[in-house]
Order: sequence, then C-alpha cells, then structure tokens
Amino acid sequence: MDVLRPQIIQIGNRCYRKNPSLHRDVEADEEEEFHDPEVPFDSGWNDEICDSRTPIEETENGFQISMDIPSAFFKHIIGRKGETRRRIENETKTQVRIPKTGQEGPIVIAGAERKGIISAKTRIDVITSSARQKETFTHFLSIPITSSQLIDRFLEFKDDVLRECDGDRGIDASIFQKSEKLHLTIGTLVLLSDAEVQQTLDVLQQCHEDLVGPILKGQRLCPRIQGIEYMNDDPSCVDVLYAKVEPGEDLDRLQILVDRIVDKFSITGLMQESYASVKLHITVMNTKMRRDPTGATVPRHQDRKSHSNDQRDQKGPQHKERESFDAMSLLKKFGEYDFGEHHMKTIHLSQRLGVAKDGYYGCEGSLLLP
Repeated sequence: MDVLRPQIIQIGNRCYRKNPSLHRDVEADEEEEFHDPEVPFDSGWNDEICDSRTPIEETENGFQISMDIPSAFFKHIIGRKGETRRRIENETKTQVRIPKTGQEGPIVIAGAERKGIISAKTRIDVITSSARQKETFTHFLSIPITSSQLIDRFLEFKDDVLRECDGDRGIDASIFQKSEKLHLTIGTLVLLSDAEVQQTLDVLQQCHEDLVGPILKGQRLCPRIQGIEYMNDDPSCVDVLYAKVEPGEDLDRLQILVDRIVDKFSITGLMQESYASVKLHITVMNTKMRRDPTGATVPRHQDRKSHSNDQRDQKGPQHKERESFDAMSLLKKFGEYDFGEHHMKTIHLSQRLGVAKDGYYGCEGSLLLP
C-alpha cells in the first residue's frame, strides 16, 4: 500500500482512510473463524463519533445496538481464533454478540457508554464494507434492451459478422450476448440476505420518486443505439465489444439519471461508486461468455473490481484464460451499425444468476420509466 495514497472506503455518507497495518508475525492454523489480511483491523482507523442518528437502545446495564449483517460477513468480524472481535471489544469496552455458525440474526453490541458502542459499530461497518468489495456481485441494476425490433437487428448483426468475418481470430457464435439478455448495466450490488434485497428495492422506489420524475418530467427515453466500440487500445486483441448510445438529448437525460441513481445507491454502502460517471454501453460480444454463459456484464466504471474478481478466479481449477478476438475487420465493416431506436421502459433489480420466463435475468423488482 502507498502510504501517501491510502485506500479510501465510503460507508454511507462517511469516508474512511485505511492506514497501513503494522507487521505482525502470527502463526495460526486456518480455521473457520479467520481474519482476511486485506480486511482492515480496527487499529488502522480513527474512530469518529459523528453519527447522531444511530439508534441506540438504553438498557439496565448501559446501552446496546443491533446490526443486521448477513452471516457471510460474521467470519470477518470474528477474525482468526476470535482475534478481531476481541480487539474491538477490548478497545471500545463493549461486548459484541454474534450468532453461532450456521445461524442468521443481528449482531448485538452492548456496553456501558454510547461512544464505545458507536465506535464498535463504526469498526464493524468498515470491516463488512471492505469484505463486501471482495465478493462477486449477486445482483445488478439494469435497463433491458429487448424490444423485438432491436433484437431482430442484433440477430442480423450477429449473422452478418459470422458470415463476413468468418476465419477472423477468436470470432465465433459463443462470444455473442444472448439476444434476450441485451441490457445496459447501471451498477452491480452484493446482496447477501433478503433484508438487503428489500433495502435495495426501497432505495429503487425512492429513486422513482426523487429522480425519475424531476429528471425525465414525464418524457420518454428513446435513444438510438448505433455504432460499435471496443474496450481496450488494440482492435486486434479485443475482449469486449459494445453498442453505443447515440449522443443527443435522450442520452444526456439518461446519463444524468443513471449517475444520480448510482450516487443514491452508493450512500447505502451496497454499491461501490468507482468513477464519476457510468459508461453507458450495451455489450454485444464478450470473450468471457466462452466460460460464463450468464452474460451479466459489469459497467465500465467497475472494471477494476471485475478484473480483481477475474484474478481471484484464476486460482480455481476450472479457470480458462480469456481468449481475445481480432475485431479489426469487424470494426471496418460494422463500426457504424444501426440497431435502431429503443424505448427504455424499466429499470430492473436483476439477479445475476437468475433467469425469467422470457429469458431475461430474474427480476427482484423494477421501476417504470415514462
């Protein structure tokens, strides 16, 4: 870690700086309860008692607070041999009660002083936020691009490319997106409990009330999808090819809407905002499809996270190195391909691994656009 540029983690409307950890020579056997070395111990953080809205319950012996945290994060809070939990308890003068292995339920923090409880909560928030960033996304906000006209144009594009670019390195039918799953990704989320899904749906409803009306003012979004672009510097060695949203008033309004939605979701801590603006694109070809038939794509502003997940996947015995393709001829012949206009009607909370009856991703809920 660069000591001059420490990692910054956003939790709600609070921002924390992760300082370098001291070197600790500890020999311990791997157990179910462990500490991920990349998830910070609390000693690297300055606690700031600033959240006056935190609901703290007064008890006979002092105070306590309940935190609804998915059980997948319990091991990070406990730490190897319970070290992380003991450290939090000792330094904040609190008790941290965590459900037993295999059980769901809230984490309860109890103590004699309010400031100790808030300090312990802050440290647990930091640990879970850091751990969440390392999880593969489970859901994503998407805009389906599945009108019959656009699907027909996409299938024509696929047939034309396979015919005109037959023999070009790496191009085959397996790397094309499934026509029924064409979409624009707004952002990805890690949702590990029913409560987090419901929280996300609640925020989505707030977006409808706070953003859709004021930004769109009842006007439909019908941008034209035209042109092909790639996501690296070498057209002869491409992994992802995408269709572009044509510049214009509709694109401007759409860009404002999706950026504001990402801002709103970032405050919840369920979505990580990596860049100032979402790269609006519709993936049509992706070499990852050779080994990931789900077809769920990560928006450009989260590519770094996606890359880290790919690196982690390489440790698995089933990993295959991505095989790029030569898109030079394709871009010359189809670089300005016109897929037509598309009326964007809904924003979905989509399940990455779920499939609906119509072939699109499983939908947890949605909001309607004009």
